[in-house]
Amino acid sequence: MRLLLQRLAAALMLVIPGLAATYGFLAMKNAFFHQFEPEGGFQWGRFLLGLLLFAVGSAFIGGWIFFRDRKRGYVAPQFRAKKKRPRPPEP
Repeated sequence: MRLLLQRLAAALMLVIPGLAATYGFLAMKNAFFHQFEPEGGFQWGRFLLGLLLFAVGSAFIGGWIFFRDRKRGYVAPQFRAKKKRPRPPEP
């Protein structure tokens, strides 16, 4: 039962930012196309809120995937964790 709850919590941690990114994309789209309506202008507030939600949601999901792949060793050598070199003893 505990494993099931952990997996549910992990899934929710990905679904919530995904929904935020989706809503942000739709808000930006609606703000852009609102300017073509007869009494419409560009809705800067809605567009900037949508941009913020889209950026935060996408960055969270991208970071999640990057660190998971880094842990499993799927990333290129320049993105792998740096190994600490031992310091030479001081004289």
